[in-house]
Amino acid sequence: MRIRGPYLFLLIALCLGSIGIWKAIDARRASAADIPNYPKRWNPAAAATYLDKREIWWQNWPSAQMDHGTVCISCHTVVPYALVRPALRRQLNEKEISAPEAAMLTSIEKRVNDWPEMTPFYTDAANGPGKTTQSHATEAVLNAVILSAYDAADGHLSSATQTAFNEAWALQEETGVNAGGWNWQDFHLAPWESPEAGYQGAALIAIALGDTPDRYASEPEVREHVKQLQGYLRRHYAALPLMGQLYALWASARLPGLLTGADRTELVEKISDLQLHDGGWALPSLDQQPGLRHYLVDHWKQVSNTAESDGCATGLVVLALEEGSVKPQDPTLNRGLQWLQRHQQKDGSWHASSLNGPRDPYSDMGQFMSDAATGYAALALEKARREAMNSVPR
Repeated sequence: MRIRGPYLFLLIALCLGSIGIWKAIDARRASAADIPNYPKRWNPAAAATYLDKREIWWQNWPSAQMDHGTVCISCHTVVPYALVRPALRRQLNEKEISAPEAAMLTSIEKRVNDWPEMTPFYTDAANGPGKTTQSHATEAVLNAVILSAYDAADGHLSSATQTAFNEAWALQEETGVNAGGWNWQDFHLAPWESPEAGYQGAALIAIALGDTPDRYASEPEVREHVKQLQGYLRRHYAALPLMGQLYALWASARLPGLLTGADRTELVEKISDLQLHDGGWALPSLDQQPGLRHYLVDHWKQVSNTAESDGCATGLVVLALEEGSVKPQDPTLNRGLQWLQRHQQKDGSWHASSLNGPRDPYSDMGQFMSDAATGYAALALEKARREAMNSVPR
């Protein structure tokens, strides 16, 4: 059967057009590593594998088990995992949610939906006065933070996430010095179970609100909670260790007016002064502890080399600078990104050590800080990759 002239020309045009599109896509992929500030030397697949493996271990660790067949959510392992894993899935073109993520979300949603029946991880009877309330409030905030991270990836607010926010708002402090914040769990363990840790939790929920879809933060019944939250974050900012201020810088991208221009400039200068010769940062410099703990931490730094750059501090600093609108060409930010690219380990992780005393870095518990380091480092590098790709003319 012969093809008539006009149809033949149309067929040829379509073929040529398809070839042109394919070449353009291929060229874009091939040149991605040549884009200025594009992170070239890290392995997102290895980071995802490490984080999945650690999440599986955590879900099966006897000490993490809770009532009703659920699992504790930890600031060091589960929260960073939940924040970064959806982004890694997009970058790796994974079509389905991973099994560890699915198990994590099932557990959290069960606790959220059956909240009145759930027992907090810490209780007054087992851990001392006030721990039931602290544990309940901490979990409520982190449930909302984790679930909203997945809603942000899906583009729709789920009923479980809305319920989780309602449970967090019900426990938000209404009066006193911490009005607008939460009664956070405190065992005097840096950086997530200390007197300053509640600020970091409040900043995380502010970050979550900025990413939550369906204009949730603009709803009338939510706006007053957000106003109280913003007031809490502003009032306590100046007295915080640098680590807490970095969380505020991160949150300031989602909560306009949280930091002044002077606050931002002063913080960036302080952080720049603390950057080590290799381009990284050391966690103890961001979260110095007072009194006896300060003395013990100083001694621990001397015998364990924790004064050296680590993945948790460097990942958090780089991420906060990126979110705080520091330009990719900034030398401080650039050197930090280069440090992260150079220091991913063979198993996909970035290393960090505990601030609270010696831990065997090869033990499962000794890897807690490396879990957090890997989550924050991967978040920072993924943010840099997206920014670099978005800067390319389309």
